[in-house]
Amino acid sequence: MKIVVVSDTHNNWINFKKVIDWAKKEKIELILHCGDIQTQQIIDSAVKDFTGEIKFVKGNGDHGLNLPEIIELKAGNKKIAFAHMPDLAKKTAQSNGFDLVFYGHTHRPWDEKVGNCHLINPGELAGHFYKPSFAVYDTTENKLELKILEQL
Repeated sequence: MKIVVVSDTHNNWINFKKVIDWAKKEKIELILHCGDIQTQQIIDSAVKDFTGEIKFVKGNGDHGLNLPEIIELKAGNKKIAFAHMPDLAKKTAQSNGFDLVFYGHTHRPWDEKVGNCHLINPGELAGHFYKPSFAVYDTTENKLELKILEQL
């Protein structure tokens, strides 16, 4: 199973839509959004446009959105959690209960090993500080890829 992980769209529907269109073409079934979506309209548009499932957590810029701070799930044979804030993500990774923990907030792509857990930031879709990017994780092959949006 392949999962797309995005973060920090900051209301940039154009970039998020490009990722959704790519994910549909690649037959991705699950997108995880690590927060800072910013509006319910973006959530509604994404859910309407994507044929699979999208899960969202609340970022520090998601005022008024009723979203959880962290979500835990099983995908393929991997136990995964995702949140927006790096401190919560790191604490979760240190619990030794997960194979992967994804997070956002810093806008910077990052992958580090915390015990037996990979702590991963897919970067940002907004393009505020870095080139828009997202992650693709293959649970079957245990393979992580960083995708740069302009290279799709």
